[in-house]
Amino acid sequence: MSILSHLRMECFTAMNAKSHLILGATALLPVCCTLSFANDWPTFRGADRTAVVSDAELLDSWGEDGPALVWTAKGAGRGYASPAIAKGRIYTLGDSLSTASDKDEYLTCFDAETGKQLWMTKTGPAWNSGKESWQGSRSTPSVDDSNVYVITPYGKLVAANANDGTIIWQRDLKEEFAGKKKDGWGYSESPLLDGELVICTPGGKDSTVVALNRNTGELVWSCSRPNDVGAGHSSVVISQVGDKKVYVQNTGCGPMGIDAESGALLWEYEANPPTAYIPTPIIKDSYVFSFGGYGLGGALLKQVPGSNGSVSIEEVYGFNSELDNKHGGLILVGDKIYGGAGDKSIVFGADLVSGEVLWKERGSGSGSTSVIAAGDKLIVRYQNGVVALASFGPDGFEEISTFEPPGAGDSIKPSWAHPAFANGKLFLRESDLIHCYQVSRPE
Repeated sequence: MSILSHLRMECFTAMNAKSHLILGATALLPVCCTLSFANDWPTFRGADRTAVVSDAELLDSWGEDGPALVWTAKGAGRGYASPAIAKGRIYTLGDSLSTASDKDEYLTCFDAETGKQLWMTKTGPAWNSGKESWQGSRSTPSVDDSNVYVITPYGKLVAANANDGTIIWQRDLKEEFAGKKKDGWGYSESPLLDGELVICTPGGKDSTVVALNRNTGELVWSCSRPNDVGAGHSSVVISQVGDKKVYVQNTGCGPMGIDAESGALLWEYEANPPTAYIPTPIIKDSYVFSFGGYGLGGALLKQVPGSNGSVSIEEVYGFNSELDNKHGGLILVGDKIYGGAGDKSIVFGADLVSGEVLWKERGSGSGSTSVIAAGDKLIVRYQNGVVALASFGPDGFEEISTFEPPGAGDSIKPSWAHPAFANGKLFLRESDLIHCYQVSRPE
C-alpha cells in the first residue's frame, strides 16, 4: 500500500464518525505536551499546540459591536508574544511596559478574571533591532503546575515562579550552547514542557536542540544537527512513531526529528531555507506537515520506525508553494488544513493528503492571518487588528461577524500576536493591552 493510500485510509476511518471536525481535533490530543489544565491555554497555540479546541460552544454571532468585552489590561508591554493562560492567571512577555519605570523587558502576570496585573519580573533589555515593527518581545511563555518558562529575544531562557515571578534559574542559549538564529529577528520559540524536561532550540552546531531539567535547568541531553543554519521561530511539538516518542522541530533550514529519550538526531529534511522559518509544524499520527513562508509552502512527511530504535522519513509530497504560510500558522481539522495564505488576508482550505488547495477566500481584514478552530467555527485575526468569526469546512469559508478591538490598526505595531482561547473567553494582545472577550454561550 502506498503512503498516500495508507494516509487516506486513516483519514477515511476518522471521517466515518458523526462529526469529522470534532474527531479530527480530538485525534490530535495524544501528541500534546504534558500541560493538562482543563480548558486552559498554557503555551503557544494551546496545550497541545494545535490551536484547535474541539469542545468549544461559541456564540452563533457577535453582533455589530463584537463580543462582550470583559476587561482590558494594561502593562503587557511592547511585543508580539501571545498570552498564556493557566490556573486563573495570564502570562506574557514585553518591554517598555506602561506600568514600569524603564524600557526594559518583563515577564508579566495578570489575573484572568479581572485583568489586574499581579507581578512583573525583569528579564533583560528591550529588543530594538531593525525597524520599529520588528522590535519587541515575541516568545509566548509556557506554564506548568508551579513555574513559567520563557525565552527572551537575546536567547536567555528564564524559569520563574508562576505565583510571584521570582526567577528560579536561567540559561543563556547563545553563550552556554553556542546558539545562533538563522535570521536577525531574535529568539521567538515557546519552550516545550514534557515530563521533567523543558526543550528548546539554541540553534548551535553541537546544541541545535537541548533538553534541560525543568526544576534545575541542568542539561539532560543535547541534539546536534551539524549542518544547521540556526534556530528558526518554530516551537517543538511531540509525535509518536510506534512506541517511540519523537520531538519534531523546524530550524532555519527545515524540519528534524529527535529521539525524546536520548536526544539523538533521528532524521532531517532539508528545505531551501527561506528568509525565516517561522510556523510550528503540524502532527497527525506519524505524519509531519512542515511549512513556511516566503514562497516555501508545505511538505508532508511520514515517519517510519526501523531497527534498533531508528526512525526514517518518507516524502509524501515535497514543498508545495500553494501551502505557503509566513507566520500566522495553520491548523488541521480532520484531514484538512486551514489558515492564511502567505502573509495575505486570504484564508484557504487544503487537503492534507494530497496538498490540493480546495478553496481560497479573501477575508475582511488585511495582512497576515492567525486562526483558532473552536468547535465548528473559525476565529480569524488579521494583521490590521480585525477579528472575524467564520463558518468553515472542506467546502468553503464564510465570515459571520467581525470587530476591531481597541488599540488595533496601528501599522507600526501590527496585530501579530496569535489569539488565545481559554475557558470560553478570547484573549487578544495589542502591544501593551490585553483584551478579554466573552465568546462562548452562557452555561
